[in-house]
Amino acid sequence: MPLSLKPAEPLTPRIALTMGDPCGVGPEILVKVLRQGIRPEGCSLIVVGDPSALRRASRLLLQPLSFRLVEDMAQLHPEEAPDAVVVLAPVALEERDMEYGRPTERTCRAVIRYIQCAAELALQGRVDAICTCPINKAHLHRHGFAFPGHTEFLQELTHTEEVVMMLAGPRLRVALVTIHEPLSNVPQLITGERIRRTIAITGEALQRDFGILNPRIAVAGLNPHAGEEGRFGREEIERVRPIVESFAESPFQLVGPLPPDTVFHRAYQGEFDVVVAMYHDQGLIPVKLVHFDEAVNVTLGMPIVRTSVDHGTAYDLAGRGIAREGSLRAAIACAAAMAGNRLRAQISSR
Repeated sequence: MPLSLKPAEPLTPRIALTMGDPCGVGPEILVKVLRQGIRPEGCSLIVVGDPSALRRASRLLLQPLSFRLVEDMAQLHPEEAPDAVVVLAPVALEERDMEYGRPTERTCRAVIRYIQCAAELALQGRVDAICTCPINKAHLHRHGFAFPGHTEFLQELTHTEEVVMMLAGPRLRVALVTIHEPLSNVPQLITGERIRRTIAITGEALQRDFGILNPRIAVAGLNPHAGEEGRFGREEIERVRPIVESFAESPFQLVGPLPPDTVFHRAYQGEFDVVVAMYHDQGLIPVKLVHFDEAVNVTLGMPIVRTSVDHGTAYDLAGRGIAREGSLRAAIACAAAMAGNRLRAQISSR
């Protein structure tokens, strides 16, 4: 099962890459990817971040790069420096502000502004997708960040009523009914309407952004053995099964509720295009087990394309030059493919 379809020429999706936390591994993995080519996957990249952090990472990795700083997208003229990495810096930082593993209020506020800036560019049509490097939620919360994570913040910025978090790897995709919630709260949050919206948003995104006309969707149960006909819980009988049955006339090929301990293996073997999981760890553990360096976090349901790495800031690795860039490379490829599919759809509808 391919992660995504490569955009066809002559489309050149424009992708804004947010640098993430400058005190984490974000700048390093960005430099590693950019050193391999500043126009990967047939797309055009713009980094939203801090040039000082990128230059430091470039020196650390002994991978020289040429950076072109712009303060506004109106200054962007790629032909003037075709081999330079374009950096849009909405906030000015200095190296002394960015001690590895020690974020400050200044760096946290810069991180928030990077996300805001990238979202604004996408909403204005200045870029076709955004791809985000990792942030540290705990440190952001200490400095006034009022959202559980990236996904919820972007949901607010794009005025989107409902979004779905999907983790996608080369052979396994998982969409979540609930995201960052304490496990004790999950049973009461698993409502029929929430399950229905998750399935609908996921199926429509697979059609529009991944080019799968009739998505094969497996819905996992909440309880062991999917409740075993009520012996281990009735959520499957009372909430999940009626919703699955309500999609009988849809273009989605829906199956469920299925036992969580086997459904991911079946999807990995190619039986399903996506598994709808009930909560965070139920879905993310299997994805990260088989696609730890390749999985991509995709936000479904927004008017803009957004992908992200599926790992954190890794402060313990920052400044050592050993952080792996595979997830970021995959996230860029996924964003390029999704944006390419949307661009082709726009062209064909004219």
